[in-house]
Amino acid sequence: MKAIAADLLKIQAVSLSPQQPFTWASGIKSPIYCDNRLTISYPKVRRQIATGLADLIKNKFPDVEVIAGTATAGIPHAAWIAELLDLPMVYVRSKPKDHGQGRQIEGVLKPRQKTVLIDDLISTGGSVLQAVAAAQKEGAEVIGVAGIFSYQLAAADQNFAQAKLPFITLTNYSELIEVAQNQQEITDKDLKLLHAWRQDPTNWQ
Repeated sequence: MKAIAADLLKIQAVSLSPQQPFTWASGIKSPIYCDNRLTISYPKVRRQIATGLADLIKNKFPDVEVIAGTATAGIPHAAWIAELLDLPMVYVRSKPKDHGQGRQIEGVLKPRQKTVLIDDLISTGGSVLQAVAAAQKEGAEVIGVAGIFSYQLAAADQNFAQAKLPFITLTNYSELIEVAQNQQEITDKDLKLLHAWRQDPTNWQ
């Protein structure tokens, strides 16, 4: 977990700015911004991510039959993981195509196939759980979700619990902050702000 967290910080896939927070699309002010799309440009990092997630999936979801990637950020990682596990791969669009056959899922997904969805980032879990619902609509048996990084927000735990679905990530917010602190990239004041945000991101200032 710490090795992947250190990689994300090194390539600036994760940025910490407690004093000058970012604004998410939802309007939430946040001291952290994560863009795991950058990982695809770093061969060593992306290999470690793919290997790590493949190992996690083999351990946690040994019955998996299909790897599914969420469009668009989960697609490359799903492809690399599926290759390592020698499994079929599909990907799930955010919505059905408005032309052609109107597919939302690309690739061959057979009814009752045990499927693990791959996303690059778990925040509240909303978007990946929409992809889960789309796969289930096609008859798949979704057995779990795997991602690179989790903000460890209470909303994600609640949403996955409501969906009765487990999720796993290679690293998370707590691990990343600890690495940043050990590397002296954040101050004690920053640390307090970072912990406060995770406890109440909506009202954090």
